[in-house]
Amino acid sequence: MSGRASMRTIGILGGMSAASTQIYYAELCRLTRERLGGLHSPELLIRSLDFAPVADLQAAGDWDRAGALLNAEAKALERAGAGLLLLATNTMHKLAGPMMQGVGVPLVHIADATAAAIRAGGLSAPGLMATAFTMEQEFYTGRLRAAGLAPVLPDAADRAETHRIIYEELCREVVSARSRAAFEAIAARLAAAGADSLILGCTEVGMLLDAGNVPVPVFDTVAIHCAAALELALAG
Repeated sequence: MSGRASMRTIGILGGMSAASTQIYYAELCRLTRERLGGLHSPELLIRSLDFAPVADLQAAGDWDRAGALLNAEAKALERAGAGLLLLATNTMHKLAGPMMQGVGVPLVHIADATAAAIRAGGLSAPGLMATAFTMEQEFYTGRLRAAGLAPVLPDAADRAETHRIIYEELCREVVSARSRAAFEAIAARLAAAGADSLILGCTEVGMLLDAGNVPVPVFDTVAIHCAAALELALAG
């Protein structure tokens, strides 16, 4: 057995949805095993929320209550020993500021990590498939633009269908050939509209899309987020 690596504990605030939080756990385990070898696995604290009341707050536009909830949970993870935080959802990064009020450990921001990966790949016009909140509000696309990118968004009908599939199917771990085909068609239309890459901008979108069925380079936010968190955790 190899010796214990020096690693900060990663606090994951998840459950939004539970489907994607499972992917975070598996991906962090895979990356740690590849990086450190032997029997190594990541030091994690996972707080998985009940998504139903959070989704109700999203739908009602009650972001103040949602922000207070995330802030309380972030502080709890810090008290429990987390040395850095991952918010395992793109959409709830709308509340990254309120969430981190009074929290003394860093948050690995999913949009910043994704933008850095796209720029490192020499690309600049990523298509974005995500929830309506993420596609249509500045909290996410604004950070991409601030990083020098020019995001390409689906049209209104495609945004509505993407959002519907995420909430009605993927968040419930329903994967269908029909929805996969719908997502493939939306991705193809984004590429035709000038996107030079595609951000899987909801942590569940990778359940339907990957490099094998998208005509441009794919940036999976879960994989990128996990890799950035592991780098920071191992940096001490």
